[in-house]
Amino acid sequence: MGANWRVRLSVLAGASALAASVVTAAPALAEEPPGGLQEVQMPANVEILDGVAPAPEAAVPFTGGGPKAAAASDTCLGTTSAYGARGCFQHNGDIVWARDTEKDGMSAAVGVYTDYGRPAAVCINKLGADTWATCNKDYSENGKVRLRVMRYDGGNGKFYQPETWSGWIPVDGQY
Repeated sequence: MGANWRVRLSVLAGASALAASVVTAAPALAEEPPGGLQEVQMPANVEILDGVAPAPEAAVPFTGGGPKAAAASDTCLGTTSAYGARGCFQHNGDIVWARDTEKDGMSAAVGVYTDYGRPAAVCINKLGADTWATCNKDYSENGKVRLRVMRYDGGNGKFYQPETWSGWIPVDGQY
């Protein structure tokens, strides 16, 4: 009976210590993604594009995301988000949209990969937090693109995760 009591007491003590360590652990800073940043390797021939601010009268292709609602032909496909970045592909005009969602000194980056062998390109939004940037490219209407959303540090020229990928998006917008 005495040995059984000691086992129960040691289990209770261990559980209490574990609970105390969880409660006292330091939370992640709001400026950092959960798990921290990890460098992402990019293809050697990737084209780096500086995004530009959309015109003030431009329709940002997200509900509530801009000065006016976008027409159905201008909607963004493959909307993808990761910590600090959001991106999509507007098939009408082959425009890549990149939004920086965090005020952390880094930029949003949206990589574009094709299913027909064209080298990858990355649209970087260096306009600051809470802004949209666009990169206008011409993709084959018979092809598909895939987006890779991540962070970019202009100080060292490196890309970081967390990152997310979209599915394959038809360039002509016809699924």
